[in-house]
Amino acid sequence: MYQRILVPIDGSATAKAGLREAIELARTQRAQLRVLHVIDEYPLAVDLSVLPALDAVRNAMRSGSQVLLDQACQQAASQQVEADSSLRETMDRRVAGAIIDEARAWHADLIVMGTHGRRGVDHLFLGSDAELVIRQSPVPVLLVRHAAERGPEVDRSTT
Repeated sequence: MYQRILVPIDGSATAKAGLREAIELARTQRAQLRVLHVIDEYPLAVDLSVLPALDAVRNAMRSGSQVLLDQACQQAASQQVEADSSLRETMDRRVAGAIIDEARAWHADLIVMGTHGRRGVDHLFLGSDAELVIRQSPVPVLLVRHAAERGPEVDRSTT
């Protein structure tokens, strides 16, 4: 059904849950998996205290991002799923835009991503890259919430 699955990660528990789901889906569908990490440089641009060490900070971010991507690809390989990775950087727009660009350029047919499931004031102030991806995506999007953020499990068994 799906042949090219894109999974954006950021190192959070929520993104790790999305990665686990994407790996399982890629394994069962025999699909290609691309792991994406987006470096958002906007916070660096507005924090003037970083300017003297900007190149060093960028290099450290790139190095940490590559480690994150390598670990994700190793996790996929441990489940017999081949994965490649992509590192994008953005300063002038939301991370969601970079995710959409990657999905289009790589011709993904599914995006799997973790979401915090924020609502109310938190959602208003923090925004939601997942929501923007859903609105702009040219392909289906599967959102995965981390188990700790889903709330208590409901027992659906009959007694």
